[in-house]
Formats: sequence, C-alpha cells, structure tokens
Amino acid sequence: MADFSVSMDFSLTAPLPSSLFLSHLLLLFQPGKLNSEEVKVLGPDRSMLALVGEEVEFSCHLSPYLDAEHMEIRWFRSQTSEVVHLYQHGQELYHQQMTQFHNRTKLLKDDIAVGSMVLELHSIVPSDEGPYGCRFLSSDFSGEAVWELEVAGLGSDPHISLEGFKEGGIQLRCSSHGWYPKPKVQWKDHQGNCLSPKSEAINQDAQGLFSLETSVVVKEGAHRNVSCFIQNPLLVQKKEFVVQIADEILPRTSPWKGAFLGVLAALPLLLAVLLTLALYFFQKQRKSQEKFKKQGKNEQGKLMAELDWRRTEGQAEWRAAQLYAVKVTLDPATAHPSLEVSEDGKSVCSHDIAPDRVPGDPQRFSEQTCVLSQERFSVGRHYWEVHVGRRSRWFLGACLATVSRAGPTRLSPAGGYWVMGLWNGCEYFVLDPHRVALTLRVPPRRVGILLDCDAGKLSFFNGSDGSHIFTFTDTFSGELCAYLRPRAPDGTEHPDPLTICTLPNRGPHSPEEDHNDAWLQPYEPLDPALGL
Repeated sequence: MADFSVSMDFSLTAPLPSSLFLSHLLLLFQPGKLNSEEVKVLGPDRSMLALVGEEVEFSCHLSPYLDAEHMEIRWFRSQTSEVVHLYQHGQELYHQQMTQFHNRTKLLKDDIAVGSMVLELHSIVPSDEGPYGCRFLSSDFSGEAVWELEVAGLGSDPHISLEGFKEGGIQLRCSSHGWYPKPKVQWKDHQGNCLSPKSEAINQDAQGLFSLETSVVVKEGAHRNVSCFIQNPLLVQKKEFVVQIADEILPRTSPWKGAFLGVLAALPLLLAVLLTLALYFFQKQRKSQEKFKKQGKNEQGKLMAELDWRRTEGQAEWRAAQLYAVKVTLDPATAHPSLEVSEDGKSVCSHDIAPDRVPGDPQRFSEQTCVLSQERFSVGRHYWEVHVGRRSRWFLGACLATVSRAGPTRLSPAGGYWVMGLWNGCEYFVLDPHRVALTLRVPPRRVGILLDCDAGKLSFFNGSDGSHIFTFTDTFSGELCAYLRPRAPDGTEHPDPLTICTLPNRGPHSPEEDHNDAWLQPYEPLDPALGL
C-alpha cells in the first residue's frame, strides 16, 4: 500500500518535514499488504433527515486514510444490487443506476486521494426514504457502511372556505397539500381548546405526498375565531390559519319559536339574507387577508433568499470546521453515578438510581448529571460531533476543566460553561449567560462543536443540514473539555445514548488557513416570529 502514504501526504496544505517525507518515501519500497481488518468504512450517522424538494449529502471515507482513486465505490439502497451511484476504474458509470436516481446524483471526489468522497442527492422525494449504504472495493479490501434516511415535507398553507349553514351553525372546510409523512390536523378555538371535526380525509398522491381536507361546524358562542392547525410529526414547524366569525351571522335558538310559525313562508328569504351577510363579511375579510398575504410574500421572498444565502455560508463554515476534527473520549471518572459510559468512551446514557444507592460520598448525587472528556484544550482549534438521535432532552458544549460540578441549570447558568440544549423535544436554546431561544429549520440528529481557544469562540453546527446554529464569544481563562449531559429521564420511545462520532483527522494546516477567521463569523439569526 505504498500509494497510500504518498497520496495522503501530498493532499495536506502544509509542507512535509524532510525527515517525514523520507520515511514515507522508504515505505514505497517495503513489501507486504495492508491488513484489511484494520481498515474501516465510515459513513453518515445511523439516521439522517432531509426535506422534500431539497438535497442531502452522503459522506463516506476510509479509516485509516487510503488512496481510493482506483477502487470501486458504490452507493446503494438496501442491497448492493440497487445502485444509487457507481464509481469504477476512475470513472462514474450510470448504466447500472436505478431509474429513480437518474440525473439526481453528483459525486464530489476532491478528497479521493485520502479515501473520502461525498455523494449529493438532489430533489428529495418521499420514496427516497429508507436504508442506504456505501461500499469500497479493491483487490485486497472490501468494506461498507449503512445508515437510514428520513424524509419530511412541510405542506402548503391551510386554506379555509365557508360551506354554508348546517346543523344550527356555519360549516368551515380546511384543506392543504404537500405533507410528508402523514400530518396531524386539529381545529381549535381562540383559547386553544380542540373542536371535534365534522369530517376528515387524508389522502396520499402518486408522489407519496399527503393532502388533507377537514370540516367543522361552528355554532353560536364559538368565541370570535377558529383556527385550522396542521403539524408535521417529524419537524418542529407547524402551520395554522385563523378565521374570525361574528356571532351576529350565526343562527340563534329563539325562545319565541311559536311566534315565528306564522312567518315560515319568509324563512327561506331570511336564510338567504343571513347567508348573503355571512358571505359579505367573509369575502371582505378574505380580501383583507389576501392583501396582507401578498405583502407578506414579498417580504418572505426576500427573507427566503437571505436564508438560502446564509445556509450556504453556514455549510461552508461547517465544512471548514471539520478540517479541525480531533479525537474526543469521555472520562468515566467525571461521570455522575446515574450515568453509564461505554467501554470505548464514546457513548453515555442515563439510568435511574436512588440517592441511598450511590457509591462513595452520597453528596455526589446532588451534582450535575454530566460527563467530561479526557482531553483538555487550551490553544488552537478543535472540532467534534455528537450524535443526539431522537432524545428529547440534552445539553452539549464545553466547560472549564476546573469549573464547579454544580453546573448550569435550565434557567440560571453558572460561569465557566458554554452550552446548547434541547428541552422536551421542542425548545432549543443556549445559555448566554441567560437562556436564549433558538429556531432551527431542521431538527439536528447530530451536533457539531468547534472550539477556537485562541479566538475565544465556541460554535455549534447542525449536522443534519450543515447549517450554523450559534457562536459564543468569550475569554477562556483555562483549559476546556467537552461537556455532555443526557438529562434523565428522557421519556422518549427511543432513548438513544449521546455518542461522540468518529471523524477524519485532517492533520496540520497552512499558516494562512489558521489565521483566516472569515468563516468563523456567525450571522445574525432571522426573526423567530416569521417561522424561519
């Protein structure tokens, strides 16, 4: 495997020392083959999340680094015969590619000399959901990695229409389309109380997207307004449409029913007048809402363009941050008694434990249920990623190695901690030093953390879409270490452990790159009230 040493070293930006270059040159003439059992194929995490109509990246690489230019590299679905993309004999072959992936894949092979390749899959559709894998194959090595892709679609804005009078009230109908997976829909009054629907139908079209139609009958005393509320079960986002109805246009139950028996002939005319009045008020309100919606679309278009630009900038920051990947291992000696650290020091999970069963000093039970890394950082840049899965509660970040173990609480952080967290599956926030809410477009299954000791910065990245989340700027007064807190009990159906991901270590960098902080500058978050 002589080609491995040379190709890997020439891919680095910093020049090799003469002694190191000579040692690699000597390896070219050493006989023997690399033990295939020592080589691993590393792919994405166990699950990834992609939005309908957007794109997703499948990154695969060899560990340790090997030159994969002359290997066969195959991306596949549940089995290797279901080809998503094929690289063979230095070329991309499309004749074996599955029909559903034609003209939708793009291979990034800038780092193939160090065994790393990225496959982009464009225009995501619901049928793309499922298992994927990548396989590296050569004359003396074969290995593969597999993962799961989840797909979510945020449908159109709800549309409410007036169907007329029915069962002593006014019947409203709400419709929307373009959802995936099957959405949840509810009618609510102005106090947030759920209303029983008159009818509900959710159908799936040929593309796999769901459309819905539901109706409700609003009677007298419905309290001013009614909303149609739709939510995607995989995403934090929801969509809601509110319509106001005046009690004056609703039919009333009269105590003088007998007095109206003599005017039954005029009842159809009275109903026609009431319906005309209802339609008048509804059309007037609808025109006003359409005017406001048209103005909002122009502003939203500008915000979406800015959001796309910022997402591109955030992904560039994330890619640059990965160049500083380091090995991080958890220190069991720092773990709270209610936490269990894996043998390889990469995962931590929580379990219930009574205070009277805590070994050693019982006062430790009052300490923070966290664990710290064995590594300590005081200079330079360091990047690591943590797989959070579907846990509904967790804290991640860094802290001073000498900080008090009482740690930051959910509402009042202590000094020496720089932390991001999730609470009850829906509230993302940072402690800076007070709690600051975050709005994320895609819930992260994996969180990247970049620590720049020299610049006094700690940045968080969403590993599911490559976007920048938040950056702390502070003065670090000592050595720092990685900080993980799984928060027990979690309460989810799948209480995944917090796991430190295995990442490629790119090695040293050029002085120009180390002093270029342009990609580290965080952007200002968009207005959370707009739902972006």
